Amino acid sequence: MDKSKKLLIVEDDPGLRSQMRWALQDALENTEVFLAEDRDSALTTLRKEDPNVVVLDLGLPPDPNGATEGLATLESMLSFKPETKVIIASGNEERQNAVKAVSLGAYDFYPKPVDIDVLRLIIERAEQLYELEQENLRLSESQRTSPFDGIIASSPEMLQACLIVERVAKSEVSVLLTGESGTGKEVLAKALHQASDRATGPFIAINCAAIPENLLESELFGHEKGAFTGAVKQTIGKVEQADKGTLFLDEIGDMPLQLQAKLLRFLQERVIERIGGRTQIKVDVRIVSATNKSLQDMIARQTFREDLYYRLDEVGVHIPPLRERQGDAVLLAKFFLQQFSKNLERKIKGFTADALAAINAHAWPGNVRELENKMKRAVVLSDGKMITATDLGLQASEEAPTFPTLKQAREEAEREIVTRALELSDNNVSAAAKLLGVSRPTLYDLMKTFNMRE
Repeated sequence: MDKSKKLLIVEDDPGLRSQMRWALQDALENTEVFLAEDRDSALTTLRKEDPNVVVLDLGLPPDPNGATEGLATLESMLSFKPETKVIIASGNEERQNAVKAVSLGAYDFYPKPVDIDVLRLIIERAEQLYELEQENLRLSESQRTSPFDGIIASSPEMLQACLIVERVAKSEVSVLLTGESGTGKEVLAKALHQASDRATGPFIAINCAAIPENLLESELFGHEKGAFTGAVKQTIGKVEQADKGTLFLDEIGDMPLQLQAKLLRFLQERVIERIGGRTQIKVDVRIVSATNKSLQDMIARQTFREDLYYRLDEVGVHIPPLRERQGDAVLLAKFFLQQFSKNLERKIKGFTADALAAINAHAWPGNVRELENKMKRAVVLSDGKMITATDLGLQASEEAPTFPTLKQAREEAEREIVTRALELSDNNVSAAAKLLGVSRPTLYDLMKTFNMRE
């Protein structure tokens, strides 16, 4: 049996309300009918019962002979639950109001006096459309990928950075991403944007180090026609382009001091003026910035404004270099192998032992960007089924990648937790045993195993 459907009838005439309920309950299969007589009771029932379809009379108290209260009820309903299908009851003299209701978002209207057969057909059609839209939404949700799916990592350091980004994504705080070049700062910035409430808005990136100083202000804030030599037309800047979205300021440490002052003014007032313009333009944008420099050192050298730093670094996220992300280099290499093999139509199965050892041993000064480039080169140049250290342009390592056995990992975890329990209990064995949920003799045995003294 299908899941019961819910219909809400909003009608101020008690006799007609009861008659419609009786007739529609009989005419519609698997449909539970609810009643309301005014805006308050209608909204209460909408919140409590969550009906898919509403039949709404425009003439509700305190304006039973007009449409103001009915239209206000319609707007409140659609504001609370926009997907609801609202069908308007309308007499011939109210046709203009019914058309207005449809323009406000009502699904359809039906003429009075009520013809139950006609109304039943309109309700059934509305219910079918509602179900179709919900199914499309479910399919869309099931196919949607996580904003963090493109971030390949298993190391605790990188997972911690991702966790912080995920936690702050829904807020409006400014985020400063720090880390060496090639660590993936822009990838994390995009993930933050996609996980935020601004995901449907634009993500606009600008590299402050890649644009000449005399052009950077125009790139950021735009200019009017004739503002300077070569300004042959009005140009919208990156800040304005990012309205309702996210502006990513990459290499913020390379922004000139004079422009830092203008950026600070924008962050304080949230309005801009294009170069050569006089109009103040409001812009709603979230700022995410990134740098591979120490802004604190730059502040000490008076090359970066301290007040701007605190505006940008409401939440700071450090992205560790690849050499500090144990195991991530091999994980990323396998990801890039799969990606490039498909894109370049190469049938390569995997890596030789010397290639894995070389990947694991290499310091990766260029971080993920260097690894990506070497993997693309290897996929193009490899003449076998397996990627070798030579294909990667790396020196073969004599040592195989180290990996703990399950026994070693278990022992290390036990050692760590016993140590922490003893620290928390000030080396009181009885108290530590209670924290661990073991007997004193068992804890003594563990301490002996790990060469710990009481």
